[in-house]
Amino acid sequence: RNSDYVYLEGYTSKLDVSISKLEEFYGKKIEVCKRDFIENGEEIISKAKSSNVAVLIIGDVFSATTHISLFREAKEASVSVEVVNNASVLNAVGITGLELYKFGRVASVPFIDSSVPYEVFLENSKLGLHSLFLLDLKPFEDKFMECKEAVAYLVSKGMEDRMVVVCAKLGSKDYVVKYVKASEVESLGVYPQCLIVPGKMHFMEEEVLESYK
Repeated sequence: RNSDYVYLEGYTSKLDVSISKLEEFYGKKIEVCKRDFIENGEEIISKAKSSNVAVLIIGDVFSATTHISLFREAKEASVSVEVVNNASVLNAVGITGLELYKFGRVASVPFIDSSVPYEVFLENSKLGLHSLFLLDLKPFEDKFMECKEAVAYLVSKGMEDRMVVVCAKLGSKDYVVKYVKASEVESLGVYPQCLIVPGKMHFMEEEVLESYK
């Protein structure tokens, strides 16, 4: 509300409120930015040298390396930065009942074919750790990957038909969590989504997941 310029990065997730409602709430015009604008950071930092600039990020500020880079560049330019930390999908998945410290490496499943997510799954599985998969999205094109697609990818690489956790809109009031067999995952039609393949579970984790069947 005290800012001269307000930017919203619109590419790492899907906002759960309309831009117009945000503008009404803040009383400010909000510019929705694509990846290259934020990653370049030149205009933001230049304006911040003489004006009050706010950059709004969906989720936690430092859950994406792009924002860490912007923070570093601002500090190098002697621009004062105030960070307001927030919740992230990395801790919102705790609502599934799975213990956060038992998650292994996190992997993104891209629209293009890649062997990396499955390799991460195999590494985590060997250690008995849970695997969290963040699904690709292109908000400006209204294109979002479904858990059903991510599961199909994992199965095509060799994952057996096992129990998985399908999640959507974590952090919102109408979040979705389903504990189902990989072969029974259906399209949800709400976004953003993420997929969890549980590793070795404590009985309490199993009990909570059972409630999501």
